[in-house]
Amino acid sequence: MSPDIRVVLVEPLYQGNVGSVARAMMNFGFSDLVLVNPCKLETEARAMSSHAWSLLQGATVVGSLGEAIDGASVVIGTTGISGVRFDRHLRIPAYSPREVKDRLSGSQGTVAVLFGREDHGFNREELKLCDMIMTIPTSEVYSVMNMSHAVAVVLYELSNIEHGENRLADAFDVHLFYDHLFELLDDMRYPAHKKEKTKLMLRRIFGRVGLLEREVQTLRGVVRRIQRNLDKDQRH
Repeated sequence: MSPDIRVVLVEPLYQGNVGSVARAMMNFGFSDLVLVNPCKLETEARAMSSHAWSLLQGATVVGSLGEAIDGASVVIGTTGISGVRFDRHLRIPAYSPREVKDRLSGSQGTVAVLFGREDHGFNREELKLCDMIMTIPTSEVYSVMNMSHAVAVVLYELSNIEHGENRLADAFDVHLFYDHLFELLDDMRYPAHKKEKTKLMLRRIFGRVGLLEREVQTLRGVVRRIQRNLDKDQRH
């Protein structure tokens, strides 16, 4: 099996783009489409989707990005700007679609690929939910692509990922690992003014690795052992 790719459009503004995305998905053999607070999908969306209208009709419509990525083992945000910055202290490395394909090869699980609003993409809080950032290599003269064109390029690259038996960790287990890891920061009396940036950086490091089931269980065991030893030291 290969990863299950979920295409997520975040508050798309133009129904023609949404219809074209559905068509591109059908072109490359994908069917899991989630729309976050989309525009009205009427005549133009139907016309642009062509024979993929049934796929568009079957799309899941949700009210928040959190709902859209629920259950995904890996969340990938796409942007036309490389080296996206949260602030002056933290940069997110960006990968090309081909590099993402290489990282996902041999694994199985649900991977959510997010595409932002046509006018301003994602906000900072939405980018914080992403494990990885993906950027399509384009001309420096004009780097921002039309949404449906970007989806087509990404799905072309991801359409023939190498099959494998390495199961990505369940999202629930990954979140439990993060909870234990962040508890460890508290146990260590990690400096409060650095804690939020460190949490974000740790999520980014482990997120872009694409943790497997057995790896998450091992990491949780290591963190628990460290916590127990810290607790013993603090009691003596």
